[in-house]
Amino acid sequence: MMTETLKIVRQKLPCLVKIVCSSPMRGDYKKAVLRRIENGYFLSESYTQNKVFHERIEEQNIEKWLKTQVFECFKQSEIIFTDETVTILTNKKGTVTKKRRQAQRLMDAVHNRKKNYLINEGEDVPALKDLGVFTAENKIAAKMHDKFRQINRFIETVDDVMSEDSGEITVLDFGCGKSYLTFLLYHYLTVKKGLKTRVIGYDLKEDVVENCNKIAKRYGYSSLEFVHADVKKDKLYDRQIDMVVSLHACDTATDFALDYAIKRSAKYIFSVPCCQHEINAQIRRGGDYDIFLTHGLLKERFSALLTDAIRVEVLENAGYRVDCMEFVGFDASPKNLMLRAVKTGAAAEDNTKQKALLNKYGVKQTLVQLREGTALTAKQEEKNG
Repeated sequence: MMTETLKIVRQKLPCLVKIVCSSPMRGDYKKAVLRRIENGYFLSESYTQNKVFHERIEEQNIEKWLKTQVFECFKQSEIIFTDETVTILTNKKGTVTKKRRQAQRLMDAVHNRKKNYLINEGEDVPALKDLGVFTAENKIAAKMHDKFRQINRFIETVDDVMSEDSGEITVLDFGCGKSYLTFLLYHYLTVKKGLKTRVIGYDLKEDVVENCNKIAKRYGYSSLEFVHADVKKDKLYDRQIDMVVSLHACDTATDFALDYAIKRSAKYIFSVPCCQHEINAQIRRGGDYDIFLTHGLLKERFSALLTDAIRVEVLENAGYRVDCMEFVGFDASPKNLMLRAVKTGAAAEDNTKQKALLNKYGVKQTLVQLREGTALTAKQEEKNG
């Protein structure tokens, strides 16, 4: 397989979009993925049972990556170019077969040629017209190109982990706002994947919720609804949940959304935390990283990273495999760190490390408290505030 794959990759390297290696024969990895990101670089993702290891790879080092990470470890490699997909299979006897098929969608993530997405310009997605992303002719509105790339980047991130799902799915979107992502996610799940889908979007603004419900009703999206509610204090959907989305939920609202997802054993969690003020307001010297507390900006960023590191470990302890990802396409927002979690096994809750670290700095963190049952209620917070 090595010689055949290297030959193909060398010949069409400028057109290479992605390589997916699966069906492991040996080694620690269940799957290995290499995807083009930007400026001649690729992102390597190596999956074990519970973790994903990321590495930034230069274009000229792809052959080295293939030789050290892929060959002799996997039976199947799918090499995706802008114009075709090549699949290379190795059977038990070591015989290699090659299959080629014309690309279903063209993708180009780095050149100035038109990029095609999972959802493309020209497709009939009626709700995106009402939201101002598409014109009446299904073209991207002049000032909405960044937003269009942002929401497609999110859809690609979802597609990466649920490519084999079928049947039914229920999704809750916390802090959905104007719901660009919510409508596009609904379209992707129902039209692209053919799933029987129910999506509920929650937001604090009544006028926004009302407008989104009007759009959903206008286009017959009977299984898409929006609700005015606060994740921190209101009663939420209490049946089976498959996916929880929380993009830019402010400060501890992210923790309440994550806690809800864990309690409901949601299979997928997609969270982009925002405004991590909680630890920054409490933190004091006393730990191993006091050097980060010497200047306000460093303290703010350290507190945000500490907050998200705690969240990652809580999710992992609850039985999730977590990817901590940077959203290259989120040009419209500096808050582009995503926690993508997939349920993989039974919870083994152990917050000892988090508690020890938090005690050193004299702070409390809401998600840890929610898991312990010691967090303040919304009414208590209002009284204290």
